[in-house]
Amino acid sequence: MTMSTKRVIVVVGPTASGKTDLSIALARHYNAPILSTDSRQVYKGLPIGTAYPSVEQLQAVEHHFIGELELNQDFNCGEYEKQALERLETLFEKHDTVVAVGGSGLYVKALCEGMDSLPEADEALREQLQRRLAEQGVEALAEQLKTLDPEYYEVVDRCNPARVMRALEVCLVSGCKYSVLRKGTVKPRNFQIVKVGVNMERERLYERINLRVDKMLEAGLEAEARAVLPYRHCNSLKTVGYSEMFDYFDGKIDFEQAVELIKRNSRRYAKRQLTWFGRDKDIRWFENDQLEEIVKYIDSQFGE
Repeated sequence: MTMSTKRVIVVVGPTASGKTDLSIALARHYNAPILSTDSRQVYKGLPIGTAYPSVEQLQAVEHHFIGELELNQDFNCGEYEKQALERLETLFEKHDTVVAVGGSGLYVKALCEGMDSLPEADEALREQLQRRLAEQGVEALAEQLKTLDPEYYEVVDRCNPARVMRALEVCLVSGCKYSVLRKGTVKPRNFQIVKVGVNMERERLYERINLRVDKMLEAGLEAEARAVLPYRHCNSLKTVGYSEMFDYFDGKIDFEQAVELIKRNSRRYAKRQLTWFGRDKDIRWFENDQLEEIVKYIDSQFGE
């Protein structure tokens, strides 16, 4: 097997932009399996809140890293890099092309470039930050991160305490910005990569996000959140949709407030995704209905 002839088509974009539908179309066109680069869809039991591909889509195309992990399993970008590369090696035995799709910027980076070597965790500092997180909430940690590393603060998922805490920890241990230390050497890959991004006019995107939340609620998001409530302490559930529902269950907010916060936080997350991916000059952007143009661009990059 000559790995250099193997290709990965990476599809990125903000939430609700149409990445899944596009990935299915591309997978069918290239007779390719799909590798998810979504840090939440990898967990079991979250089909509604994390917008798994539909049952029909999962049956139509072979998918990987969808609903594979237990909610209490620890999983990070470094582990994803290791497992994704192993999975690709297996998939390339039968396929020339694999489609990778998702909106988790760090997972895309792990797959395409590899993760940086960062300072080891300081256990005493980690315990101190965890106490602050429990007492003051993630917002307090995020505010300190904003002071120490405003660049990373703008793109980090601030609903994800683990990401905020790790970045803050690195800043405090090293005395350097996390955003600077993360810009390491790109690891070589023995397959070709082409990246396409899906986006649309901002107002239309926000309308799609609001509509998606309404559809999630109709599909049973509240019941799904109640079912996973015993795992609320897990990192897998520190995410938009579940955090707001848990606050509703606790009586901190009412149902209408929870819905509005899910919509607002989803819009904010989409904005951070666009900021993150906007910095990657290798991404060529399209509307989600430009399949023919996207295929032409991919083929031109692969020399076809």
